[in-house]
Amino acid sequence: MSASAPLVLVVDDSPLVTEALEVVLDAVGYRAVSAGSVGEAVDAVWAARPDAVLLDLTLPDGDGLAVLGALAAAGEPAPTTLALTGHDDPDTRARCLAAGCRAVLVKPVRPAVLVAALAEAGVPA
Repeated sequence: MSASAPLVLVVDDSPLVTEALEVVLDAVGYRAVSAGSVGEAVDAVWAARPDAVLLDLTLPDGDGLAVLGALAAAGEPAPTTLALTGHDDPDTRARCLAAGCRAVLVKPVRPAVLVAALAEAGVPA
């Protein structure tokens, strides 16, 4: 994978999910790194400077949207963020969009939907 390929941070506490998403992203031209908690995700944004974040909402140390709050509190602009959730309801969708997510993807997300959502959010492979 080219070092110039967009970098996507996959934030999910399930190694199976992160591994599957990393394989999909790599196959279509992205680079991927992962984090399994809010704390790890904030650290990874600082360290890796990803172009996009795929953010699960249910993490072991809190609500995934806390990542965006922590970045905002530090004065750090958040990368393009797409929420990943198992909850397909209007309240969850509204909460994600209000927090700054560019899209809300319901798990399990099909690879074509994921790639299209990244491209629509301005992070094409």
